[in-house]
Amino acid sequence: MSEEVGKRLRVIRQQRGWSQRELAKRAEVTNSTISLIEQGRVSPSIASLKKVLDGLPMSLAEFFSVEANDGEKVFFTAEEMTEVGSGEISYRLLGASIEGRSMQVMFETYPPESDTGDEMISHNGEEGGIVVEGEIELTVDGATRTLKSGDGYYFDSRLPHRFRNASGKPCKVVSANNPPSF
Repeated sequence: MSEEVGKRLRVIRQQRGWSQRELAKRAEVTNSTISLIEQGRVSPSIASLKKVLDGLPMSLAEFFSVEANDGEKVFFTAEEMTEVGSGEISYRLLGASIEGRSMQVMFETYPPESDTGDEMISHNGEEGGIVVEGEIELTVDGATRTLKSGDGYYFDSRLPHRFRNASGKPCKVVSANNPPSF
């Protein structure tokens, strides 16, 4: 049990980019306390663990329910997103290098007067997104709607669909698909 707690604490601390010294300072405990817990050499009491978690800050419930992915990349800069589009529309894929991912998250940029083509798109899964800037015209299974900044969509992506920016300003959308198609 103490090894599991230690490993989980180390992974969560590293995911935040903190040293043991930084966490110890935030939690108001000694560096050796953090080191011994992470090495599995001590099994902290609930009160001691709570004090350490207050430095994160994180509740006991969150600590034991969060997925602690040892060594898996969690954070991505804008430059680390992979461009998967070709042509005038930009599709920047988040986490393209993650093997076995079960969803796809993209940052899409539609220049003025651009669209996904005359032919409707369809693929297995579900698709959803939120317009973060500008407006986009979305057609799904014959129904068309213009969505503005803050508006969103969610649909069965087997239905024929297309996106079109009919405005004179760029449109930016954050979207997700399951399963990934890129």
